[in-house]
Amino acid sequence: MKIENTKAQMRKGVLEYCILSVLKDKDAYVAEILETLKDAKLLVVEGTIYPLLTRLKNAGLLNYRWEESSSGPPRKYYGLTDTGKQFLNELTTTWNELQNAVNIVTSQKPTNNE
Repeated sequence: MKIENTKAQMRKGVLEYCILSVLKDKDAYVAEILETLKDAKLLVVEGTIYPLLTRLKNAGLLNYRWEESSSGPPRKYYGLTDTGKQFLNELTTTWNELQNAVNIVTSQKPTNNE
């Protein structure tokens, strides 16, 4: 088994949560979302993010609006819907529970019975 495949699967598993979290406080366009993810060492390419944003929008979690740009064509800004905010809150609870459980399991010291 290749470690890169496992690492990629782990990143994919949290990408939706991370994108929703990026949009928690303000609307953003794709380049801003990608930059935030890149700064966090979550390497994502445009070919990955567009289908995911479309899926989140079709699920009613995101909406978008077009805004004129002074430095080029209009930009599509994504934001959370009320449903998306509620979904993010539920994901945050689940993430915290999962993170705590993984921390407990991975930090356990071996017992003397081993």
